[in-house]
Amino acid sequence: MKKPDSVYHLSHTDLDGYACQFLTSHCFEKIRFQNSNYGDEITGRLKIFFDAMLLDASKEILLLITDLNLSLQQCQFIEDQIDKLQNFKPGIHISVQLLDHHGSGKDSAAKYDWYYLDTSRSATKITYDWLIEKFDCHAIEKYAGLVDAINAIDIWLTEEKGFEFGKVLMGAIASSREVGRALFDDEDRHHKFHLIRSAQEIIEEENAHIQLDNRMHAIKKAFFAGDRADNTLDNLVADYLTDLLTHKKEELLIRYRDKVGVLTYGIPNISVIGNAFLVKNPDVDFILNISPNGSISLRSNNKADVSEIAATLAGGGGHPNASGGRIGGFKEVYSYGDVKRFVENLIEDKTKEQS
Repeated sequence: MKKPDSVYHLSHTDLDGYACQFLTSHCFEKIRFQNSNYGDEITGRLKIFFDAMLLDASKEILLLITDLNLSLQQCQFIEDQIDKLQNFKPGIHISVQLLDHHGSGKDSAAKYDWYYLDTSRSATKITYDWLIEKFDCHAIEKYAGLVDAINAIDIWLTEEKGFEFGKVLMGAIASSREVGRALFDDEDRHHKFHLIRSAQEIIEEENAHIQLDNRMHAIKKAFFAGDRADNTLDNLVADYLTDLLTHKKEELLIRYRDKVGVLTYGIPNISVIGNAFLVKNPDVDFILNISPNGSISLRSNNKADVSEIAATLAGGGGHPNASGGRIGGFKEVYSYGDVKRFVENLIEDKTKEQS
């Protein structure tokens, strides 16, 4: 296979899915990532990719999908979108490769020649072998033991040497929700890559699974600490996310009447992080975080009555500095821009009703 100018890699949201991306990050220079759960989110994430391809000047593009089983309708959606793009942008070539191990994709695998299905290996193992065979990517061969451990836990080979090690790493990835991929997708993935990379440094040690379990707290702290003085993990995470939010503040700004706020999406532990952000950014009156299920949480630092905002937008309430509620009719979306448009339209509609 010809090495592409640009790669778009969609993968699952578990250890197997992120490990596939960890491997491809070593093999391609220009690569963009998205992660998805099964179902409708796959189509939502693919739309983000196809929108990006529309602006991509690359001539040879690879859409790579790993550790996800697609329906026949989703496969046809891919074919249709590629046809449209190639007709709209003559001279580009978009190829597709799906690498998966879930038997539920057998009908799609039978119909589409780019849909590779092998139920005997994890997606990480399939991707590892494919990268070496198709692209001579020998840079990943040092991760062979780690790949075997992930393979053992993902397809439950309990007698394999790396099974217990893979179990610890799988749990670490599953519980690594400190960043939140909804708003900080790249940074969340970097965190998970850090956990995988750190595991590689331990895998050859005696009782490696116990060593990894013992050190996981310190491994996480190392990622969030950066140049900061040592502190608790919660405080380091709060400082890390406060810096990210501050850097991204201008594109997150919203207005409610005469108040200036910041809208976040899917940020975990918003109570601590919201308060830290508002202290560092006194020009912001409130922070509003919305969850994928439509629940909202608002914080202020004595500059706005967020209980009134919560009541107006969601029929909620609480205290002037800490309130919440749930917005009826909110549907999970996969683009922050869509979330922001929804909330801004909601604010406009509700404030007009009160005028």
